[in-house]
Amino acid sequence: MFLVSWQGAQAVDAGAAVAADNVLNNPSNAADNNASTGSIPLRAQGNSGAPTTGQTQRQTQQRRTAINPIPPYIPSEFERYVQDLSTRIDAQRPQTSSEPAAETDTNGTGLPSSRLLPKVRRFGATLMTDPVNESEADSDPLPQAPGDYIVKPGDEVVLTVWGSADANLRLTVDRTGRISIPRAGAVQVAGVRQSDLDSVIAKQVGQTFRNFHVSASVGQLRTVRVFVTGFVLRPGSLNVSALSSVLHVLMKSGGPSAAGSFRDITLRRGGKVVGRFDLYDLLLHGDRASDQTIQPDDVIQVGPVGPQVGLIGSVNQPAIYELKPGETLSNLLAMGGGFNSVANRSRLSIEHLNDQTGSRIDQINLGTPAGPSTVLAAGDVVQVFSALAYALPKDRQAKRVHVDGEVQHPGDYLLPPGSSLADALNAAGGLTPKAYLFATEFTRESVRQAQQQNFDRALRDLETDLAKNASSRRVSSTEEASALSASESANNRLIERLKQIRPTGRVVLPLDPDAATLPDMALEDGDRITIPTRGSSIGVFGSVYNAGSYVYNDKHTLDYYLTQAGGPAKGADPDSMFVVRANGTVVSARQLSGNWSSGASNFRSTPALPGDTLFVPEEMNKTTGVQDAKDWTQILYQLGLGLAGIAALHL
Repeated sequence: MFLVSWQGAQAVDAGAAVAADNVLNNPSNAADNNASTGSIPLRAQGNSGAPTTGQTQRQTQQRRTAINPIPPYIPSEFERYVQDLSTRIDAQRPQTSSEPAAETDTNGTGLPSSRLLPKVRRFGATLMTDPVNESEADSDPLPQAPGDYIVKPGDEVVLTVWGSADANLRLTVDRTGRISIPRAGAVQVAGVRQSDLDSVIAKQVGQTFRNFHVSASVGQLRTVRVFVTGFVLRPGSLNVSALSSVLHVLMKSGGPSAAGSFRDITLRRGGKVVGRFDLYDLLLHGDRASDQTIQPDDVIQVGPVGPQVGLIGSVNQPAIYELKPGETLSNLLAMGGGFNSVANRSRLSIEHLNDQTGSRIDQINLGTPAGPSTVLAAGDVVQVFSALAYALPKDRQAKRVHVDGEVQHPGDYLLPPGSSLADALNAAGGLTPKAYLFATEFTRESVRQAQQQNFDRALRDLETDLAKNASSRRVSSTEEASALSASESANNRLIERLKQIRPTGRVVLPLDPDAATLPDMALEDGDRITIPTRGSSIGVFGSVYNAGSYVYNDKHTLDYYLTQAGGPAKGADPDSMFVVRANGTVVSARQLSGNWSSGASNFRSTPALPGDTLFVPEEMNKTTGVQDAKDWTQILYQLGLGLAGIAALHL
């Protein structure tokens, strides 16, 4: 058995060739010859390895596409304006606590990348103006021709014959509308439906052979030439498949340009308008009822773009939309997919480009009947506000607080407006027996931000003062220059260390050591309350002989624990000692100094409290006896010289 393809003739043995000649010379004996020699191969005519007509057309189209590629889509001035406006509005929006830490973007806007809005493009630009895969653009738009497809010259017919004759042929319909079947002759197929091809071809082949089966279908379709004119990215003539529609031709030409309309597309045939196509029907509703199949020499005309308006903010599809006459604000919101989950549905704003009065922004109340029916003009930009940015006043908002430490149920709690510290403890199940309210650590985010601002300001002032002092000091010797350089290095190290400090936002609560309740203080969103256990040690640090923590005993004063640490060292400054209480307050020796008593002695007699941290600072201005004697000798020497000069002048 031999299978012969239309692309090239295959070799046949001598016996099969003789049998085929006998059949062709005497068709009435075909059945007898088939019985004696087996199935008869149908030999195809044509040059071996030669490309088919369809392959040649595809290669030609690919070369044309490479020579004349689709130019890139260039946004219009209005599109760039709307994108810039959307970016500026996003930059002014306050960052919420739920947003992640943002990194600086790389596109030159200066905004954090995590807060950049999606690029506001013209609606439908993604479908029509994105680069098209050339191999897909040149292929048939449908996987196979429908059954009612009418065969015409230039189409390819795929023919399979089996039984008494075997063949696998790909035949092109010539200009007369016929295909030529080897050994069977020519068959008129132009004007025949694809579903009727089997019967038409079988009738012709049956005149030569018996006991066979036929399967025929349309393979590579003919190409037709159409014209795309108007405002498209690549106007001109295109060769496309006979099954292509208006949409397929538009996509192959790159779609409407920035100045072209998505809603005013006409199909002209023979000088008459035979159809109108609105791409929004497809983009918004998936409706292709008006998308007609093209015919040779059709003209697809893309009109100029109509009135365009921008829709930004809290909508499902921010974009630039083209409006038709009579479409209002409600139509625009429907095109944008409506409000998203966080939108403020009661009002929005419209910014008019063509308003010369100065008040270019209008607030629209959507609760009124006239609001949704507002007529929009070309160049308007509609902004839908976010309910997150326009929330309830703080005194009417619920408070999210975190309670930790010695409570029955530590965790995060959402409390109603007006709740206090006591309400937070009650929500957490109350205190445990080991709770030490005096040492409560209460932190607040707003306080932390204020502390950070004040700290940064003080640090800048300190840095400025140090720089001024260093530049105004006079140096008269090498030793003084070395000392000044060392002082500047130390100051720089101090500044760098201070820059690493971050305020905690702690608020010192006015509590007595034996307090059983927290003060009646209103909560804010983000507050944190930590109730520690009662401290069992006292810390002593600084310029002492043995810094460390010592077991607390309520019968002792601060002097006892200072003595446990060996007392102040030789270089200590006892008059500047201070203790940090567990509640965050500070008691210093200078605070306790009186007219008849030293602050250090009063400080030592102060009762100690659980969790205290005692600190003894180092004396900063240290001098030795030799240095003091040298300084006084220099002073007396200069004084003696002055007195001697006065005596010599007899003054």
